[in-house]
Amino acid sequence: MRVTVSNPKHPDYGIATIPLPIPDEQYNKVLELLEPLEIGSATKYDCKVESTNDLIPALDCLFGQVVNLDELDYLAKRLDSFTKTEMAQFQGMAATKGYTMLSHLINLTFSCQQATVITDFSDLGRIGREHYLNTHGGCAPTEEMDNLDAVETAILLIADNDAFVTPYGVVYDNGMKLAEVYDGKHFPSYHYKQSVMEVGIRHKLALENEKMDWVLLPAPSGQLYRAMERAGASHLNEINLYLSESELPEAITQAMDIKFESLTALNSLCEVVMPMNDQERTKLAAAVRMAQPQYAFQIYNLAKNLELFQLAPGVKSAEEYAKYMIMESGHFDYDENLHEYYNFEKYGREKLEYETGDFNEFGYISYHGALSLDELMMEGAPSQCQQQGIQMGGM
Repeated sequence: MRVTVSNPKHPDYGIATIPLPIPDEQYNKVLELLEPLEIGSATKYDCKVESTNDLIPALDCLFGQVVNLDELDYLAKRLDSFTKTEMAQFQGMAATKGYTMLSHLINLTFSCQQATVITDFSDLGRIGREHYLNTHGGCAPTEEMDNLDAVETAILLIADNDAFVTPYGVVYDNGMKLAEVYDGKHFPSYHYKQSVMEVGIRHKLALENEKMDWVLLPAPSGQLYRAMERAGASHLNEINLYLSESELPEAITQAMDIKFESLTALNSLCEVVMPMNDQERTKLAAAVRMAQPQYAFQIYNLAKNLELFQLAPGVKSAEEYAKYMIMESGHFDYDENLHEYYNFEKYGREKLEYETGDFNEFGYISYHGALSLDELMMEGAPSQCQQQGIQMGGM
């Protein structure tokens, strides 16, 4: 959907039309678009909704409201993943209950699946099955569904329950209670896109049981700083990070102390890792085991220069390494008829002597760069070190 917003205090500043959900590649540009209007705060309600493109009619209730940009974006992210049935449930319940506040609408996206909304009465069996699932947490054993008299369930629903007729269907609320998943400040964790990891952001002075905001990395820089602002921080060194989920190999996450990491360095690492396939991520994990970095920016440097490393998967000895190089690496024209004449052990030992390499759980990893590993990991380090309080001479 697209929404047109203005400054409620200064309508003369003009209007801006933004896409929702805001795509990552347009996120920073949208923030720049709102700057001349002096709106788009991470924490304030300062965007007046002038119009939408009517893709979700139930959101017409937002016309004229002054809303928070991030709440609007989060609601759009939630609705973007909804099925046709879920969208009918959301719109039907919004109309039935008269919800108009963004916080209520966000919470409704977590609760509306409990309701039953009939848009077509021609298939009673389907209505009965859907109603049964709606009232049983969305799932039931196959045997239980096979034994269900779906038609009778639909007839009992229609005959014995109060219904609300809305433009989006006939609504049976099934006693739905609006869950307060969103507290008006901290957005609940929600995986709306592919990511490398999810981290929580909390101010260092916050209580340990206090809720936090969640960010999927990699993310646009504007999104990071807005999450930090919602956490009550004005600088990167005022926040702690908490790892929720990660697509990185465990060897990589174990190398860092996520809680005290730099959010921007961690984001840069995730950006370079995002397009990697499984083999490349395993290769990076092996390089991390060998180089033993401690910080995200160091792992970022390893990832950025991954072509300087060679991994022989599963290799545990000099002989196995030689066999891999001669028979599998593609660097040699191996002739199986001469197999018994190859001295794999000798070649493997000699190769290991002049290489910088390491045997670990991933196999044998070797480094072939001009810089030392320490120098490679510290490339571009001054600003990163300043953020993390690292003394260059103490590494």
